[in-house]
Amino acid sequence: MANYDNLVICEHCDCVYDKVTLVNYQTSYCSRCDGVLQRFNGLSVEQRLALTFTAAVLWIFANFYPVMSINLQGLKSSATLWDSVLALSVGPITFIALVAAIAIIIAPVFQLLLLMWVLSFALANRRSPAFKSCMRWLETLRPWSMLEVCLLGAMVAVFKLAGLLDVLPGIGLFALAVLSLMMIRLAGRDIRDLWGIL
Repeated sequence: MANYDNLVICEHCDCVYDKVTLVNYQTSYCSRCDGVLQRFNGLSVEQRLALTFTAAVLWIFANFYPVMSINLQGLKSSATLWDSVLALSVGPITFIALVAAIAIIIAPVFQLLLLMWVLSFALANRRSPAFKSCMRWLETLRPWSMLEVCLLGAMVAVFKLAGLLDVLPGIGLFALAVLSLMMIRLAGRDIRDLWGIL
């Protein structure tokens, strides 16, 4: 049976290449369409798993601690990500609340759970049960996870309201910022190299 583990296919033009070993900061490109084929990922399985658990803790902080607190003439109010989804669910835009919940809460937590599942088995040099399905779900969830968009919206709100009210960024906002960066690093396109490791 033929072994294709040493091949990489360009996702843009389907051109096939032999995999190359990359070193720090190296990236391989398709000679036909100039699309990115491989990027160097300097993280070991242990480091990825540790960062995934850290991201899970940050997800808890980002979802259950206030993103911002507003103070107006002695009246204080704070909001979490869940509060924003619940606020959107009131009225005629309930569908937007569902999309927001999927993009900023549900998709990221499923990505983290799938990564923990796959990486915990990879730590023992084994493929997890349902490895193929997990990897396909990780690819499917990647465009749906929009933490960085939520972070940008929250930061715009903080700056806009700062001129009118006393606004304090909360623990949730800082956790969301770090979590956004970690999710880009952990669940980006580089996750595909797990196919070759296991």
